[in-house]
Amino acid sequence: MGGIYEIDGVRPVIDASSFVHPDAVVIGDVVIGADCYIGAGATLRGDLGRIDVGAGSNIQDNCVLHTFPERRCTLESPSHVSHGSVLHGCVIRAYGFIGIGAIVMDDAVIGENAMVAAQAFVKAGFEVPSGMLVGGVPAVMLRELSETERSFARGGIHTYQQIAKRSLATLRATEPLREIDPTRPRLAVAASDSVALHERKRAQDTK
Repeated sequence: MGGIYEIDGVRPVIDASSFVHPDAVVIGDVVIGADCYIGAGATLRGDLGRIDVGAGSNIQDNCVLHTFPERRCTLESPSHVSHGSVLHGCVIRAYGFIGIGAIVMDDAVIGENAMVAAQAFVKAGFEVPSGMLVGGVPAVMLRELSETERSFARGGIHTYQQIAKRSLATLRATEPLREIDPTRPRLAVAASDSVALHERKRAQDTK
């Protein structure tokens, strides 16, 4: 089970408007700004150095954030960190997008509006300029982001800000139904609110 922990008398700071899943772990010198989403299984370990999560950011399920003593791991406002990513002692600038399962190492800087592809490994000290896409192991510069990709990244941030609000308002532990109830409601989220990147590209190509 997760929880919020102090260490050496240092307690995390979490804005009241942010959602931290009960199965996330937040330890010590962690500061989470307003309107953030921290998913189930995420671990923010501020037991050596500081972790800053800027307002409006999201850290999705099973991500890990950590750093060395007297160093910081910083997400500027707002940032997007997809499922299962690992960030160690790096900086993610505003509207930076970290793809699923990516790893970003110490002193790496992901520039504003830049994107790290899924499963990429960004080595220590690597700097990604604003608006660029990087990918691979180790990550290399691929190209400038298209407007469709920029729109997708910004839309993802907005989606998770809304999920944070919905979770604060309605998420609660419950017992499962044993069979489908015909009166069981559907999620009140329109498909157009969150469209996969490959679908956006396909729609753009057909215009």
